[in-house]
Amino acid sequence: MREFVVEADGGSRGNPGPAGYGAAVSDAATGETLAEAAEFIGVATNNVAEYRGLLAGLRAAHALDPEARVAVRMDSKLVVEQMSGRWKIKHPDMKPLAMEARAVFPPGRVTYEWIPRERNKHADRLANEAMDAGAKGETWTPRTPAPVLEPEGPPGDARAGAAAARAALAQGSAVPAPEPADEARSDTRAARTVASATTSAPGWSAAPDLGAPATFVLLRHGETPLTPQKRFSGSGGSDPALSEVGREQARLVAGALARRGTVQAVVASPLARTRETAAIVADRLGLDVRVDDGLRETDFGAWEGLTFGEARERHPDDLTAWLGDPEVRPTGGGESFAETAERIEEARARLVAEYAGRTVLLVTHVTPIKTLLRLALGAPPESLFRMELSAASLSAVAYYADGNASVRLFNDTSHLRP
Repeated sequence: MREFVVEADGGSRGNPGPAGYGAAVSDAATGETLAEAAEFIGVATNNVAEYRGLLAGLRAAHALDPEARVAVRMDSKLVVEQMSGRWKIKHPDMKPLAMEARAVFPPGRVTYEWIPRERNKHADRLANEAMDAGAKGETWTPRTPAPVLEPEGPPGDARAGAAAARAALAQGSAVPAPEPADEARSDTRAARTVASATTSAPGWSAAPDLGAPATFVLLRHGETPLTPQKRFSGSGGSDPALSEVGREQARLVAGALARRGTVQAVVASPLARTRETAAIVADRLGLDVRVDDGLRETDFGAWEGLTFGEARERHPDDLTAWLGDPEVRPTGGGESFAETAERIEEARARLVAEYAGRTVLLVTHVTPIKTLLRLALGAPPESLFRMELSAASLSAVAYYADGNASVRLFNDTSHLRP
């Protein structure tokens, strides 16, 4: 089941006076804005404008997915308390609006949270843009084009998506068009496709709804005593616990995930640092932790506990070979990147099938997370050395029913900043 966040606001320049509302719908797992709505509504009160914003946000979320769950966030204490059922609605102008808002989604699928005004800037901006447009006798229009909806696609990697595209072409389906680069976007799309506007052939453009994806929110564990020293720390070493810094990082990410309210299950690697991180997060979310051995870190053999420089000094030929060939194992045995990838692919397939349509937090390590991202993007094995993955960072990949994958977030550490 997809989960959205609706941020809504309304304002009146006079109360009552010229009024407008704004609302934004975002993906709860990634924070990506999916829809915006704003309108100048003539003369009205602040409260009526706020209710109109709420109603517009809920309707926009319903248009995206009528089966979704929605977390509404507003800086109007009145609307939040009334819609939560804790305060009575007495004003005759607001009663019908509240009834309409309650009818958009079934009871129990919408929650309400009050947030301070500084955290509601997006909706506030939209409301002011609408009022500014109304003052000029104009209709509000978005600053940027509406987002292109992603194809709903699959468990697997980019090769699976490419195979699906080739099959669609072979059947005379619409041709996937390339997307222009946009470095300003915070997320990466590995498999977005746009049906060609010049064809009406059945197939790709007429594909049935594939439903909500299995979304993996990928959390690297918090710091251990070895992390700041950048030492190899795999599944064959000392299995260190979190440092106090790492525990605080886990508490911070737990708070951020609790505010998003989208994680439905927690799965962790069996190593101590991941189980400890997962336990802190799961306790905040009110969930249990399941352990999956497939999510463990690579075994780095004789390099465990060494820095990269120390490994190069002691085993220069082995390290050079390892860097150039994913089939090569570290000194002393260990596990090659190819072997790690095979294990991760098996775990991915198993978890995608089990958590179809749900959002699951995977608490794991650098190599497993980079491998999942690499596979989703169809990138070569050497790309593992070109990704920075911070301790307690969040990444996200969505896996669709047709085998496609979409990278939605990478190395987000905003929750660790004051």
